[in-house]
Parts: sequence; C-alpha cells; structure tokens
Amino acid sequence: MKPTPVRRILMVLAVVLLLLVLMVSLARAQGAAANASPIATGVRVTDDRGRTVALPQAPQRIVSLLPSLTETVCALDQCHRLVGVDRYSNYPASVQKLPKVGGGLDPNIEAIVALRPDVVVMSVSSRAGERLEALGVKVVTLEPKTHADVQRVLATMARLLGQPDDAARKVWRVIDAAVSAAAQSLAPGARNTRVYFEVSRGPYGAGESSFIGETLTRLGVKNIVPASLGPFPRLNPEFVVRANPDLIMMGNRSMQNMVPYPGWDTIKAVREQRLCVYGPDDSDTVVRPGPRMAEAARLMAQCINDKMARQPRPVAARP
Repeated sequence: MKPTPVRRILMVLAVVLLLLVLMVSLARAQGAAANASPIATGVRVTDDRGRTVALPQAPQRIVSLLPSLTETVCALDQCHRLVGVDRYSNYPASVQKLPKVGGGLDPNIEAIVALRPDVVVMSVSSRAGERLEALGVKVVTLEPKTHADVQRVLATMARLLGQPDDAARKVWRVIDAAVSAAAQSLAPGARNTRVYFEVSRGPYGAGESSFIGETLTRLGVKNIVPASLGPFPRLNPEFVVRANPDLIMMGNRSMQNMVPYPGWDTIKAVREQRLCVYGPDDSDTVVRPGPRMAEAARLMAQCINDKMARQPRPVAARP
C-alpha cells in the first residue's frame, strides 16, 4: 500500500527534523571543543634528563628555579601561573613580586613545597630535583645552552603549559628575526672583529659552541674561544693574552671587585679601551639563553659598532 501524500510529507518533515537535531548537536560539540581550555587535558613531556613527566592537566601553579625558564613561561603569556621563583629571576618586572625560594643550587625545599606547585621547572645541574620528587612534587629539568636548545625548550614548555604548538614557533620566529636584524646592523668595518666574551670571573669565557658564541658568529665576528674548549670553559688568563682580541665584552658581575689578570694590560683591546662592560640589567640579558636573546644580539651589535666601526683613521704624514 502506497503512503498517502500527507504521510509522505510527514515522513519528509521527520527526516528534516532529525537532520536539524543532528546538525545542532554537532555544532554544540564543535563549539565546546573550540572553547575548551587548553589546560583541560593531561600533558606529557620529556625533559633534559630523558625522563617523561606526565600531569593530569597542564600546571596552574609553577615554581621556576632558573631565570631563563621563568622568562620562557612569561614569553608564552603564562606568567600568571608562576607562584614562586629563584632569587635571580627578575624579568619581567611582575615576577619580582613573587616569593623567592632560594637559588637553583641552594633552593629552600620547605618554601617550595609550601607553595603547593603542580610542577617545578629547573636546570639539570640543580640538586633539588630528587629531594622534591621524593616529596611527591613533579619536576621538569630543562637547560638551554645553544640556540637550538632555546628553540627546543620553548616547544617543551609550550607543551607543558598546554599551549598550541604554534605558540612556541611564534616566539622563536621573533627571536630569530631580531638576531638576523642585529647582524644586518653591523657596520662593514666591524665585521670579522676578534672578540672575547667573559661570562664570569675566573675567567670563564663563552665558547663558539655556546648560545653567546652562536650569536657572535651570526653577527659576523670571530670568537677567540674555539668550540673544542666547550660552551663555557674556564681559561688561563694567559690564553686571552696570547689570543690578543680586538674587543672584550664583560658582564657587570665579572667586573665586581676585579683584580686585573696578569698580562692583560698588553692586550690590544685593553690598551685601546675597546671594552664593553655591561651593567646588571644588560648583563642579565646577554648571559641568559632564552626569549631575550634578540635583545642580547642588539646589545652586542651596538657594542661592536661603537667600539670598532668608528675607529679613527691614521693621519697621512705631511710631505
């Protein structure tokens, strides 16, 4: 028996109504997924110890024991998740108001635990990791030493924070572009300058394989400390004397209570006062492997241009 016209209409209307219900349900599901917070799902990262750290959701309470990691969290626009930092974390200004929990090598374990962190981020060299883990605190160790490390740490931190993959790539693109711009700003006469960068008193120098050395290479100058000596080797002062650099860069902390190294008065850079001594704020910028490497490259290029590009030309002898 064939359905009547009325029944056919009713059947069509029923199908249309069912389709509408399905479309509305799908739209609501998609909207809920789009509006869901990125912290609603668990996160899993592998840190620089090679350990996989899993959390049920992205951490909302973070303690950072390394300034470059503090700055990385903030560069990813997640500064508000920090509840405590090490004594050296001072950028951006907002973190200066947070509780200080000691240094990376001498942290106050009780103070850290009292902050009830979801995770503590620290350097590999920190001795606090095992003690905190024994107390049930999640620990992620990350220690950037090269440009590639900085890029990798940005990506790992973004995953830990439950941020989209592109968040870290955007930050890195800004850093990379700014370092290239600093290199372009270097005057032709300043290129191939032989540079010694002292990281701290010792002397400890920045080698070619360090992030500072890589920045100097990108700027187009020559580092007197070869990669074969490691990223930040302790040097014999005589090594610098023999290398006789054209320019010396030093952080402010290197210069505090400085006793001149033997023989340094014979170095070309010292004799001709081609020294860039960074103050506390700029020193923090140039010696931290993190989001402010772009500003560090600008400061170094400015130093090289100021000291090398404007050298007086020799006066021709009168006939």
